[in-house]
Amino acid sequence: MRETVSSYIRSYRILQTDRKVLVAVSGGADSMALLLVLKELGYSLIALHCNFHLRGEESDRDETFVVQQCKNHGIDVHVQHFDTRAYASEHQISIEMAARDLRYDWFRTMKHSTDAQAIAVAHHLDDQAETLLLHLIRGTGFRGMAAMHPLQDDIARPLLCVTRCDILHYLEQKKQSFVTDSTNLERDALRNRIRLDVLPLLKTLNPNISNTLARTTDYFRQALPLFQHTIDMQLSLYGISDTMLDIPRFNLSHDKEFLLHEWLREKGFTPSQEKEILLGMDGMSGRTWQSTTHILLHDRQRLLLQQRDSTTPIPTLLVHQVEKIGPTTPNYAYVDADKVHLPLTLRQVRQGDRFTPFGMNGSRLVSDFLTDLKRSRFEKQSQLVACSGEEIVWVVGLRSDNRFRITPDTRKILMLEIQTE
Repeated sequence: MRETVSSYIRSYRILQTDRKVLVAVSGGADSMALLLVLKELGYSLIALHCNFHLRGEESDRDETFVVQQCKNHGIDVHVQHFDTRAYASEHQISIEMAARDLRYDWFRTMKHSTDAQAIAVAHHLDDQAETLLLHLIRGTGFRGMAAMHPLQDDIARPLLCVTRCDILHYLEQKKQSFVTDSTNLERDALRNRIRLDVLPLLKTLNPNISNTLARTTDYFRQALPLFQHTIDMQLSLYGISDTMLDIPRFNLSHDKEFLLHEWLREKGFTPSQEKEILLGMDGMSGRTWQSTTHILLHDRQRLLLQQRDSTTPIPTLLVHQVEKIGPTTPNYAYVDADKVHLPLTLRQVRQGDRFTPFGMNGSRLVSDFLTDLKRSRFEKQSQLVACSGEEIVWVVGLRSDNRFRITPDTRKILMLEIQTE
């Protein structure tokens, strides 16, 4: 097993030998095997154990076992206690999801504080097969068929190349004890039912089913870069960028439902919302759809995507006295110094704001001015104005106010500059 894991780590470049590795250790067979095999391979290890306080004395038993085993093997161990039920109630999520969030948040905090290269977890080949079946049962796309990756972000899975039987045989050889989580034998969780019922049934049809399913995930994982490259090309071809979809170009595609899903993937929109959006493209402009993280706006012949509660940082307004008017660009405006009151202020446009566009005599609502320029609702909300007191001097980047213009009688010229990082 040691050679198999070592070869797998090298093949997928999962871990480096010169940096610390954090190892998630529950005390079960899988995590104890992971801890031992990485120690045998010479990695510098720090063990992490979570006590979720979900199984009473059994949770405390696991903690005591892990601490003692790490002491026996000369490995540093850190233990973290969680009030998992309170967290789940506060965030209105399942106990399983709460434990996962708490676990990985702490793992990443420890990775940062220890400057470790990765967090090693003990998922093995049978877990990979279960994950694929779980994804298929719940519904999945191409990426879900790849299941778990050997190294994804900062999570390393060196045992994806070995089975549960391999692990138990290894621990028997090493005379290494382990603890058993009694909840793994309960059929409440869907994954447990797959492990206890579905996979044994499938093994009557194919005794090597775990290897077969794991090999299938490998094929999909290897195909992912090609798949993503093709998707990116199609999105670009049919007028879709990170934040905008051009509806006329998009309508030329024969795969609109799929491309829309790819564009909105991981943006929090539900399948039913995606159907509404697809139908709503031919409707009236101005409609919005909101997910937990994003807002989508139908703006004329476009769909505009923006993160919720995202605010564009206010840039700096610089004021310089100059001898003459320079080139006109969106970042500069020129006004008569005697007509303004310093300091000038910079803010976002407000409802009811009016100004006198350069070259005109009567005032206009800034919102109407922006509508004439076909600015979207998002752009209107983020539009900046430079003000002298309550009066708008400059609709930044677009038009200065005629009341503050340079005339032959102007004695001093101020140049207004927008400076962004």
